[in-house]
Amino acid sequence: MIDETSIRKALSIRALEERLLTLFAQGRVNGTVHTCVGQEWTGVALARCLAKGDIIISNHRGHGHFLAWTGDVDGLIAEVMGRASGVCGGVGGSQHLYAEGFYSNGIQGGMTPVAAGLGLGHVLDGKPHVVVVFVGDGTLGEGQLYESLNIISAWKLPVVVVVENNQYAQSTRTTTTTAGSVVGRAAAFGLRYHAADTWHVQQLFNVVEQAVQETRQTRTPCLIEIQTYRLNAHSKGDDNRAKAELDAYREKDVLHRLLEGTDAQPACVAWMAEARETVEEAIRRADASPLSTFTPEKPIEVSAVSWRAATVEAGRCADQIYQAFKEAMAADGRITLIGEDIEGPYGGAFKVTRDLSTLYPGRVRNTPIAEGLIVGLSTGLALSGRVAVAEIMFGDFLTLTLDQLLQHACKFREMYNGQVSVPLVVRTPMGGRRGYGPTHSQSIEKFFLGVPGLTVLALNHRVSPLYVYAHLLKTVTSPTLVIENKILYTRFQPSEVQVGFETLVSNEPYPCFRLVPRGIDPQVTIVCYGGMLEEAEAAVETLFEEHDIVCELICPTQICPLNLEPVEQSVRVSHRLVIAEEGCAIASFGSELVACLVEKGVDVREVRRLGYQGIIPACFQREVDLLPGRQHIVQAVKEMGL
Repeated sequence: MIDETSIRKALSIRALEERLLTLFAQGRVNGTVHTCVGQEWTGVALARCLAKGDIIISNHRGHGHFLAWTGDVDGLIAEVMGRASGVCGGVGGSQHLYAEGFYSNGIQGGMTPVAAGLGLGHVLDGKPHVVVVFVGDGTLGEGQLYESLNIISAWKLPVVVVVENNQYAQSTRTTTTTAGSVVGRAAAFGLRYHAADTWHVQQLFNVVEQAVQETRQTRTPCLIEIQTYRLNAHSKGDDNRAKAELDAYREKDVLHRLLEGTDAQPACVAWMAEARETVEEAIRRADASPLSTFTPEKPIEVSAVSWRAATVEAGRCADQIYQAFKEAMAADGRITLIGEDIEGPYGGAFKVTRDLSTLYPGRVRNTPIAEGLIVGLSTGLALSGRVAVAEIMFGDFLTLTLDQLLQHACKFREMYNGQVSVPLVVRTPMGGRRGYGPTHSQSIEKFFLGVPGLTVLALNHRVSPLYVYAHLLKTVTSPTLVIENKILYTRFQPSEVQVGFETLVSNEPYPCFRLVPRGIDPQVTIVCYGGMLEEAEAAVETLFEEHDIVCELICPTQICPLNLEPVEQSVRVSHRLVIAEEGCAIASFGSELVACLVEKGVDVREVRRLGYQGIIPACFQREVDLLPGRQHIVQAVKEMGL
């Protein structure tokens, strides 16, 4: 016989889910609602054998998981109704819920790498907890699921993957789109496999408890496939399944039988009435609560800066980055590095991590070739309280991380109403001039500029990488992408200064560099970032010595959000602007910079935007000729008719 507590939990979930559908029909809930009517027992089964410190990772159909874990009817109702008293202040809504030990998101499969990272956090911290991650059978088509199954098995992480197999992915039978079997997938990744269903509840409880306890005791992962069936539409009312099929499963449903069928029990009917009244009380309290007061954080575009003379840090830039990590990891045991081939003796494609895996065992980890996993797992590590650093071997591969950055890491803080922080650093080499060809030489950082919640830094040879990383690793609380130009690794910070100019850096946390003409106003302002600074400095020298044209050069380290003040002040004097970047100039850093200046009414009389749009050839000399460089900047300035 199923215990009373479990039945009451399941009834509470059903009462809430059925009421949400009527609230939606009444226009009191907006967007969408994915109910779990018919699947209630999966959340109940897992929650009953979990303990404080364990974590549940859920998805778009997560109300039942949330209620089984928290019991917070008021917080969930208010959240779905968009009220300030909701668990996420009405920001997350139906699919994006947070409570202690609970995270959900609406992107299929996207939370599985995050679950792996949280599991790794438990291992590194020596905690006895487990992570449960729910996916549906429709998620079996998502690649990041398999990246995650691979890593939790290879690293023996305490993660329980629960596949709720309800036979449909929205309106499509998964048997028509998915090859193989769930048990075959578990076997392929060396995972313990358990099977149960929601029509034999006590057996479900026994199977789940055994699986979770084995994971807790052995610290190894497993997969539980739970056969089930949702009795309502995928969301709201979009359902094209046959009535006969629905009726057959409704008659089979345990809660239906306890309430209306041959197994009907007066006690269950009474408990359901209580559950419905609890939901109504929650609705009344939600109605009395104000609507969400959410206001997105607005990046500061202009702030006053002061300037000081630029100083030189001894050593190659690659050595400085290494030294920054070596010192920071010695001072802070939370810092953990994840990436491909970053352990010693190889130490990364550009040898930045060298012997760090020997110096700090377990905190520098080689991953498979799986960029989405690397960032998602690092996000989970960050949520677990660590400072997570993800290395992407080549910047060209950042496209594979966009989902994890845009839809997960960068959303969590605001989506969960400020209740979490994500101290995540993603670092990657970017740019050409090394002869690596079309897929290893691009500058694609523009695709990440403007991602809400993401800070983007671009290292250059005039601002010490040691300082930048030392500051970042001490202060990071939100996702930060660091662009490291490949050419930069071999460079020493130069001490020489062009005659007639001085070098300055701003007082910002990530300083902006200026090359300023002495005693004379600039005729042209040149703006660049990252590895382009070396080319731009050479162009300023050529223009001054060979063409008597005086330029001021500005190179921000933080390129998003960008502090416009240094550029604005210079252009108000010069009225001419040249922006040089190595990547495509369309919809880019330069485009945004010009738009911001125009918005502020700055008198920009002439503008040139330099970039490269096209395939980068493997032929080194053609690459050098095609990418924007000194000669292109000089030509652009000369065309201004000075």
